[in-house]
Amino acid sequence: MYRRHCAAAAITLVCAMAVLASPVQALAAPAPPSPTPPATDRPVKKSLEEVRQEIDALYRAAGSATDAYNLAEEKAEKQSGEIVKLAQAIVEGQAKIAELKSRAGAQAREEYRNAGLPPGARLMLSGDPSLFLDGVSRARQGQKAAKGLLGELNRTQQDLETYTQDASTNWTKLEANRVKQAKAKKKINAQIAAAKKLESQLEKKERERLLRLEQEAEYASQTAWLGSGALKEINREASATGRKAVAFATSKIGLPYEWGAVGPKSYDCSGLTSRAWASAGRPIPRTSQEQWRLLPHIAIKDMRPGDLIIYHSDASHVGMYIGDGAIVHAPRPGRNVTLAGAGSMEILGVVRPDR
Repeated sequence: MYRRHCAAAAITLVCAMAVLASPVQALAAPAPPSPTPPATDRPVKKSLEEVRQEIDALYRAAGSATDAYNLAEEKAEKQSGEIVKLAQAIVEGQAKIAELKSRAGAQAREEYRNAGLPPGARLMLSGDPSLFLDGVSRARQGQKAAKGLLGELNRTQQDLETYTQDASTNWTKLEANRVKQAKAKKKINAQIAAAKKLESQLEKKERERLLRLEQEAEYASQTAWLGSGALKEINREASATGRKAVAFATSKIGLPYEWGAVGPKSYDCSGLTSRAWASAGRPIPRTSQEQWRLLPHIAIKDMRPGDLIIYHSDASHVGMYIGDGAIVHAPRPGRNVTLAGAGSMEILGVVRPDR
């Protein structure tokens, strides 16, 4: 028995060694599958909420660039006006210099005809005492007039040089602002095009759902703002000018948003608020950032209809408070002037044009 076990073990060992020593068979193990590409190489479908956030970010960036464009445009218009005024002043200065030189030339010719002596000097050389005294007076008047003429000529020439330098400076600034306008315009168009492209890639049902997501996000923000108790102390009435501004802004509900527009058929956000207050007889800065920088700041609890609510950390959006926790504003490209919750966006602060 023992011998049979030993023989079986030996046979098993020999067979195993034979297998290990035998050449590789033609039917080898199948090649391993191709490696799975990294996750970054595979297209990942974004959720509709992610698309909404991306589109919102693009439109907000476009809004900020629009503010930069509007400010550059405002400065360019101001500098163009200054250049026109300076050009008129230069023309008037040149005409005045020509007139003064003509007067000086006439005086010089008169002296030449009188052997280099003005009439007063010739009277002084007269033997008549009364004529002599009269000559002294006239000579003094002549000297004073000559000095006055030369002084006026020098002042006019200096003014003309200043006008010319100022015109050159304003022209340089004008060109710089035109360059800023062109860059901002390019940026705006690129961002709006990118946002529209994202929307165009969505199915109709997805676009409808996207709009609902926007509305839900605004509603959630408004609900949180109201829940904070922000509206409890806001019960002040509008001023007379504030009521006029509100009436103007609300009368534009339904008109389309257009960046850079100030009416009458379309508006951007600050175009609407600036025109509304101008219609009430109180001109204010053109852009939301300048409105935030230059107008008096008001605590939210002291807010009243007609006040302007500035949104986002870069002050790139503005709406007009109309009471009851609502604003009227021009939202973004593709949307119309409309009503919205005052707390539906991130509030930076409140300003009052007629404080």
